[in-house]
Amino acid sequence: MFPDGTKVFASASAFHWVGSEALPPDVGVWLDESWAAHGDVIDWPDGGVPTDPAAAAAKIREAFQAARRGQRVEVGCIAAHGRTGTALACMAILAGVDANEAVDWIRDHYCEKAVESPYQEPWVRLFGEGVADSETS
Repeated sequence: MFPDGTKVFASASAFHWVGSEALPPDVGVWLDESWAAHGDVIDWPDGGVPTDPAAAAAKIREAFQAARRGQRVEVGCIAAHGRTGTALACMAILAGVDANEAVDWIRDHYCEKAVESPYQEPWVRLFGEGVADSETS
C-alpha cells in the first residue's frame, strides 16, 4: 500500500496464483521471462535496469494509474527484490514519495532487500526526474 492509498501486489514467482484461488491481475508488470505466459515482459536484465527505459517507465506509470482506478495490479520478477523493488520504488514516487527517498521508503514498507544492484537506485532517481522517459537514459 502506497502513501496515497494505492494498492499494488508484488510477486516472486510466475506460478503463485496458478492453481490457487488468488485472482489474476488486471494489469501485470512482468520483469522476467518466467512471467511470459501471463503477458508482455519488460526487457529488464536481472540485477540491472530496463533495456528500454522509456517503455519501462511508461508501463510503470500506466500500471500505477490502473491501480489508482482500483484495478488489480501486480509486479513480478524471480525473487521480487531487485527489479520488482525498483519498479515499486518508481511507483512510490508516483504516489508522492520524494525521488531521493523512494528506495528507502520501499525498503521500509515493502522489503529491506528491495532495489538490489548499484544500477537500480540511480535509475529510480532518474525515473523521478523524468529522465527515464528519454531514449538517451
